[in-house]
Amino acid sequence: MAFKESELVFDWNTVTTTRPALRVPETMDESLRDGIQSPSVTDPPVEQKKKLLSLMDGLGITWADVGLPGAGPRAVADSLALVQHIRDARLSIKACCAARTLVKDIEPVAEIQQKSGVHVVAYTFLGTSPIRQYAEAWDLDRLMKTVEEALGWAQQHNVEVAFVTEDTTRSSPATLEKLFRQAIGLGARRLVLCDTVGHATPHGVAALIRWTRALVADTRTDVGLDWHGHNDRGLGVVNALAAYEAGVDRLHGTALGVGERVGNASMDLLLLNLRLMGAWPHDLGKMVEYTRFAAEIFGVETPYNYPLAGRDAFRTATGVHAAAVIKAEQKGESWLADRVYSSVPAAEFGLEQVIEVGPMSGMSNVRYWLKRRGVAQDETLCQVILDAAKQTNRLLTDDELWALVKKQGGNTAAAAQA
Repeated sequence: MAFKESELVFDWNTVTTTRPALRVPETMDESLRDGIQSPSVTDPPVEQKKKLLSLMDGLGITWADVGLPGAGPRAVADSLALVQHIRDARLSIKACCAARTLVKDIEPVAEIQQKSGVHVVAYTFLGTSPIRQYAEAWDLDRLMKTVEEALGWAQQHNVEVAFVTEDTTRSSPATLEKLFRQAIGLGARRLVLCDTVGHATPHGVAALIRWTRALVADTRTDVGLDWHGHNDRGLGVVNALAAYEAGVDRLHGTALGVGERVGNASMDLLLLNLRLMGAWPHDLGKMVEYTRFAAEIFGVETPYNYPLAGRDAFRTATGVHAAAVIKAEQKGESWLADRVYSSVPAAEFGLEQVIEVGPMSGMSNVRYWLKRRGVAQDETLCQVILDAAKQTNRLLTDDELWALVKKQGGNTAAAAQA
């Protein structure tokens, strides 16, 4: 490459005196628990869950929530099978299970841990916001009694607990302080800060994390912090990145952002951004396979304009855009062609820039399409195709383009094969 990236791209993202040092965070994939709670998602067979779990592992994702065993026998069986798959396939990813902060929900987690011989962390959740307390007719004394019973039982039965406060972002500091200190005193090794209804802004995320870090420091314990955010205001990934910059140790997300209501932070977009920030060293070449397989087994469609995995992520038929990509390629710089009209390098994720032909196209689009398919760029043929494109209100399909090639007598063998 003739130029360094820094000479061709001025990165305003790095222009700040307060930008924290980059580090590789831990990640928690909630696709097989919170993701399946989406009203539009199909709970897939366990063999498909195992494959998705292996794909998570291949992306370097650190932890997986393998289910909510307190939900019933099938949830117990699937969670156990997934933990056994981690063991038998010797995956690096670690397992946790979600549980209400109740003994009866933690008991099956203990059973899974005993049967598999694998360390499984119970992520025990409890609603703590004033609005939730009012709706449920709970008070702080009741919440503290619940925590004492459940976490006390877990401590006695050697089940590691991460204490999850539902709706943390709308909970009062007074309530959180008492519950956090109590949970830490009962052996909780992690506190999980939740934006359960997608309420927070990045400013609120940072404020909550600063406050919690100060509380943990005051306890003089080695307690980690997780961030679990939903996407109701469209801020799921942005808030996760804000949590990362504020110092959270572990970030949660789901494939394609599936989950309750409008979903969670998208794990794939989170990893994409961490990679582009220089904070994710693991190979993401199979990221698109991960998202597409998740969409397949969950029975959901990937939006056409979804970053990276959407069908339009690297497609263009606009003449100005296509011309820039083509000129970049002509310089012999694949790096340049992949970035001149994209902040996401397609090749790094096993994809490529795609130039098509439509009413907004120029002659460069036509020539590029023909060249990529080994068709001689006859002037008459090129003009016929461009004229046809200008008369449509959409992109021409490959079949339509090949029909025009065949009609003009151009490379009939290739057209017939196509």
